[in-house]
Amino acid sequence: MRLMEEKILSEGKVLPGGVLKVGSFLNQQIDCRLLKEMGREIARLFSGCGITKVMTIESSGIAVAVAAGMELAVPVVFAKKHRSSNVDGQIYSAPVHSFTHNTDYAAVVSRDYLREDDVVLLVDDFLATGNAFQGLILLCGQAGARVAGICAAVEKGFQNGGDALRRAGYRVESLAVIDEMNEDKIVFRPQASTVL
Repeated sequence: MRLMEEKILSEGKVLPGGVLKVGSFLNQQIDCRLLKEMGREIARLFSGCGITKVMTIESSGIAVAVAAGMELAVPVVFAKKHRSSNVDGQIYSAPVHSFTHNTDYAAVVSRDYLREDDVVLLVDDFLATGNAFQGLILLCGQAGARVAGICAAVEKGFQNGGDALRRAGYRVESLAVIDEMNEDKIVFRPQASTVL
């Protein structure tokens, strides 16, 4: 998605430790025009897949998931990073390691929102090592739901999480895939399937 790549080049900043800061347009302040186009592109990529729900993990992936859910006209479910007082009843739970925060947590979702007959599109802002998506896959598996595909706004291709998910048989589409980055340059992987 050229628009995403242009935003990363113009406003993104590479920080030490392989962190790409995109807070000015994706996960702290949100560029709504970009978000709308992201939703359209995700819906285009996964149209005809029979998706009944879009799912993400709180919090940075929620905006992207909602944009996709709006375009696909399906509900959005987000897993919480910890069980809280407003998550009552029976839950599904999966361990996740956060690359960005270097911490472990239990992703949880109420059994009321994820069912055996659901066909789920997993969405997040970043795909690096794939740990968040692996946690979402486990949650879907516990529910008996089928994962239709995985979509990230930005994939760090050099961290191999996307490749591992593809080898495991999942359809993975990312709006921008970065093959190399440092303080001086960002190199994107050419993508034939995106049009914007």
